[in-house]
Amino acid sequence: MDCRVVVEAAIPVYDVETEDEAIRIAIAKTGDMLNPDLNYVEIEMGSRTSPSGEELPPAFIAADEALVALELEMRVFNVERDEHAARIARKEIGTRLKNVPLKILRVDTIEDEDAAEAESDSASETDRDDGDEPAAEPAVEDSGGNRGGEDDEDLIPEFEDLVEDN
Repeated sequence: MDCRVVVEAAIPVYDVETEDEAIRIAIAKTGDMLNPDLNYVEIEMGSRTSPSGEELPPAFIAADEALVALELEMRVFNVERDEHAARIARKEIGTRLKNVPLKILRVDTIEDEDAAEAESDSASETDRDDGDEPAAEPAVEDSGGNRGGEDDEDLIPEFEDLVEDN
């Protein structure tokens, strides 16, 4: 099973004046700490809410210092269950972000992308079929493993024919 794990990180930033500046610095600082080992981790602004449910900016500034909430998204492959994926993500990210508090926000199971692409391709083909041109028939395999009705005799010459030609 493959999973997508989203981890919230509280990144401290120093000597900032605005929330936008704090967020930019926090993203750059986190990217520097994760790269090059974890360059596949996606870094986004986090979201915060007050106890009453009011939406708050991801950065809290006091005395020219900020604490910025970031969401780090990581894919974890071949895990047994969601808890296993969460532990792997926390361990991998936590070893690179020293002294940064982390919290697992969610773990989503990733569907098989090949099957999803095949479904979307077949759906888009039926959408594109407007009746002007006939749809291409897929090659059909017969029981002998041949495609499109070709015989083995047409593809591979007999042994005697090869010996007689030489």
